[in-house]
Amino acid sequence: MSDQYYHMTIAGCERDLPICPIDENLDIAGFIMLGDVELTERAAASLLEKCPPHDVVVTAETKGIPLCYEMARQGCRKYAVARKSVKAYMRNPIHVDVKSITTDHVQQLFLSEEDEKVLRGKRVLIVDDVISTGESLAAMENLVNQYGGNIVGRACVLAEGDAKDRKDIVYLEPLPLFFKNKK
Repeated sequence: MSDQYYHMTIAGCERDLPICPIDENLDIAGFIMLGDVELTERAAASLLEKCPPHDVVVTAETKGIPLCYEMARQGCRKYAVARKSVKAYMRNPIHVDVKSITTDHVQQLFLSEEDEKVLRGKRVLIVDDVISTGESLAAMENLVNQYGGNIVGRACVLAEGDAKDRKDIVYLEPLPLFFKNKK
């Protein structure tokens, strides 16, 4: 690790992740799959080898979308995205609140009644780019449960901090947290 980047190999792809401050005591390595087609394709294939059989893949907007799409494209061919706001096409949406480590305020995630048709009674795999505190994962689980989906697995590319010790997720690589020296 240099002072500004953390070097790692993910699904056979070497990447330098920028170190980003979260607060006065904590930095994280920023992992952005958006725009990285090679990494997205390889990570999706590697995760699919580890995941249980499923009918639909679900993620939260935004950074998990490329992974979710690619896993569905290579596998089950169906996916749904929990949106961060209600869109005009969404009928009778449901929502949950979520506080992510990388966001400074509480957000909401929404699914519409059209998503219910995709999820109800189906084997659902929840995916995200990174799982850290598990708050986004819990919010997606809540939405899927409200719509009668059967959660069969949880997967991410990187398990950050203590998430690497969770037994209920599948991931490709652990990602450390970077605690600043207290003076």
